[in-house]
Amino acid sequence: MTTNTSTNGTPVKAPRLEFAKAAPRAFRALVAFDAAAREGLDPPLVELIRIRASHLNGCAYCLHMHTNDAREAGESEDRLHMVAVWREARHFFTEREQAALALTEAVTLVAGAGVPDDVCAEAAARFDERELAQVLAVILTINTWNRVALSTGKLAGTDER
Repeated sequence: MTTNTSTNGTPVKAPRLEFAKAAPRAFRALVAFDAAAREGLDPPLVELIRIRASHLNGCAYCLHMHTNDAREAGESEDRLHMVAVWREARHFFTEREQAALALTEAVTLVAGAGVPDDVCAEAAARFDERELAQVLAVILTINTWNRVALSTGKLAGTDER
């Protein structure tokens, strides 16, 4: 069944589940958590975190949405192309951004090796306690959004916002 067409005009399958409609209280709670997580953080930093987690989780829907959001927040194409390989392109990113990206990877891939102390220490050296908590909250929310999008069958390019 198709409900939409993609940006190139091809039919797009309907999602498996309309999460926002099926669980509206849970959806609104997640939206509120996401908004609270971003408070006080620079929008480009938030988008870099969201992009990196979406890369790692293989979430094309969120990756498409957040690369567009990053552009709207003033992010350059060069930096967007380098997020996936930031360790090899550190000169594109500030020390704070590198610390946030490393923490994003550790938390997103937590089952592999946990969250290493050195990654936490580097992030704590670059962010005050409140900022660090906000960065962690952004990482947690995007990982949740990625899982919602992947498990419900959201397709890249069909963002209804």
